Amino acid sequence: MNKKLLCAALVGGLGVAGAAGAQEFDDRWYLTGSVGMNIQDNDRDTSDAPFGAIGVGKFINPNWSIDAELNYQNPNAERNRDLNWSQYGISFDARRHFVVEGRSWNPYIVMGLGYQRAEEEFDPSNPVLPARFERNGAPSERDEGNIAGKIGFGAQGDVGRVKIRTELAYRIDADDDSVGAFMTDDVPRDDGADWFGDVLASVGVVVPLGPEPVAPVAPAPAPAAPSCADLDDDGDGVNNCDDKCPNSQPGQTIGPDGCPVPVSIDLRGVNFDFDKSTLRPDAVAVLNEAVQILQRYPDLRVEVAGHTDLCGTDAYNQSLSERRATAVYDYLTSNGIAASRLVGPNGFGESRPLENTPQTLPECKSETNRRTELNVQN
Repeated sequence: MNKKLLCAALVGGLGVAGAAGAQEFDDRWYLTGSVGMNIQDNDRDTSDAPFGAIGVGKFINPNWSIDAELNYQNPNAERNRDLNWSQYGISFDARRHFVVEGRSWNPYIVMGLGYQRAEEEFDPSNPVLPARFERNGAPSERDEGNIAGKIGFGAQGDVGRVKIRTELAYRIDADDDSVGAFMTDDVPRDDGADWFGDVLASVGVVVPLGPEPVAPVAPAPAPAAPSCADLDDDGDGVNNCDDKCPNSQPGQTIGPDGCPVPVSIDLRGVNFDFDKSTLRPDAVAVLNEAVQILQRYPDLRVEVAGHTDLCGTDAYNQSLSERRATAVYDYLTSNGIAASRLVGPNGFGESRPLENTPQTLPECKSETNRRTELNVQN
């Protein structure tokens, strides 16, 4: 055939190949099958013939595939169509696929190297046949194999479970002993051709083996490490960033800085007569309420503290405040409050007045300072 036209066709096919893009890599083995037309080299003195091929292959990366393929064709000798002329072989092919993501059809180029064997009958009585051919009967047969190479281009399309290939390739067959190579129009030639070039135009299918690969699931991003603003290790309601006392105990009254704050239960109404430590009748109702509170919160611990007004000496007031604290302490324990929950009784005399009253006798008798408190300890 016209080799210039063939070269032009191959160059045009290579020009179709675009820039390659990324695609998911399917590395399953696959089977191939194709049929087409083998356009024989004119120098063989044979007619064009259909051919078939089967093979196996796989992608070795997203853009390259390798195949091993068996082929068979049975062209007729133009000089005598009754004589057998068959050809078969194997080819190991590499294809460079120019893949663009999202495109169903993608071009490729193919390069291969293999082995072709020819079984060719000839008429031993033909007077123009060179003497070099062995006559082994009527008809005689030549059976010989040779190295073959292939180059071409094609396109592969994804149509679902299978893929479709269309391909145009040029196969070089180093068969320098073909009978037809020594004859042209029944005229003997001095030397045969060194090689033959056949054009292979085919369409085929690619059938992947095994289940379709599943795209790997990206691992869930690791949760971000919580900041101190999201943590409250001691459970006191103040986040770790702001908590200046990170070891608060359950039941404590906590301030905005996370530290315990002193809380006093002022037993207003638990009053004493001047210079007395005996509970007045109106104090009993107030103490009963305090008992109920302590019973409702069994984890609460309190200090029983007594205070006096500013009248009298410091020593006397200290003793008087202790007796007043003891009176309240004894009332609480006698009404079911465990002594283990009570700290004291402690007297503070006149050292912690609530009012800064002058020390004159009429004004020092402040009932506000003459008091008993329950100071929360947790």
